[in-house]
Amino acid sequence: MANASAKRVASQNAATIKSLRIGLILVCVLSLLFRFLLRCGTLSPRRFSFWIYVFSMVPSVFLSQYLIRIGSPRHDPTTGTLISAGEDLSRPGIIEWCFDVVYITWVCQIGSGAFGQWFWWLYSIIPAYAMYKLWNSALSPLLLGRSASADTTEEGDGKQPLSKRQEKLRKRGERGDPRIRAQPLH
Repeated sequence: MANASAKRVASQNAATIKSLRIGLILVCVLSLLFRFLLRCGTLSPRRFSFWIYVFSMVPSVFLSQYLIRIGSPRHDPTTGTLISAGEDLSRPGIIEWCFDVVYITWVCQIGSGAFGQWFWWLYSIIPAYAMYKLWNSALSPLLLGRSASADTTEEGDGKQPLSKRQEKLRKRGERGDPRIRAQPLH
């Protein structure tokens, strides 16, 4: 059963990696095509917009290669059996954020080629979101003295939330159900 799960993850990763490679090439071609057809002056190395485009390729290519490296399945060279499925690229967290940065970079590259320099302002979403996450997970609890998950897990009376089964047993006990012995809930 575990091998079937690894094969599923490997096939999903292979499809994601293929899409990532195609996307990287397609975005580069489209961006250069839009710049050549609509904004020919932005292709000069003397222009600031050219250097923004070149430097925006760094996170796009770096993160794409990182995702390809960690998500690529490894096979035994002699037998061809699956050794490792690679990291699950559909997992939330850092991997998801890497994809977000890659996609925002692609949108900025194509948008700046088609619509102009002002489209690079969309790139400011990345540090704004990072500051939001930093505030909610680290700074707010540190400065204001509350836990990051305090708003979502605590009830009004300050007790830990009960599981569904514990809540059901508590309600039965309140109704006086004879099947429930009087026990203190932990």
